[in-house]
Amino acid sequence: MPAPVPRMPPYIKGVINLRGKIIPVIDLRDRFSLSVLESVEDDRRCIVVSQYKSSENSTFLMGMVVDSVLDVTQFLDSDIEETPDFGSTLDTKYIIGMAKQQGAVYSLLDLDKILNFDLRIEMQKITVV
Repeated sequence: MPAPVPRMPPYIKGVINLRGKIIPVIDLRDRFSLSVLESVEDDRRCIVVSQYKSSENSTFLMGMVVDSVLDVTQFLDSDIEETPDFGSTLDTKYIIGMAKQQGAVYSLLDLDKILNFDLRIEMQKITVV
């Protein structure tokens, strides 16, 4: 589990050391206020490390605690559709599209919006010593 860092929002669980790199870790359940839902077995929860480019074109690593990983897959552009309209009261800004593959439907999350500007500032506070 991540080493805690003081004075962080509740969804930032701390940092991990992965191959000599210190990586901040957030809990997606807490980030999306899903902690009230039925929890999964702790042995299924894991940390997924993702890399992406920030708007300044610098590489950013982030660990995300997820309930489980079922599969790792790639989608073709033809597999992806726009996010459906759920009505004006539902916030879908974190979903960039829906993917269909072998009869299953997957929500594709927009990491840049999940890791919004305010969160990246918090992450810089963690990594700068």
